[in-house]
Amino acid sequence: MGIVKIDDELHGEIRKASSVMVRSINAQAEYWIKVGMLAEANPSMSFSEIMRDPW
Repeated sequence: MGIVKIDDELHGEIRKASSVMVRSINAQAEYWIKVGMLAEANPSMSFSEIMRDPW
């Protein structure tokens, strides 16, 4: 586990999304990081395909 420095605006967006998705702020950030990693590693995949990936 480590510390990740993010900008205040992004932190605010994570906070808002975590509230809507009923996740902790850390869990929301981890979710977005995983989705982003899959998107970068698989540029031909659509968002729907990425969301079907079992991770």
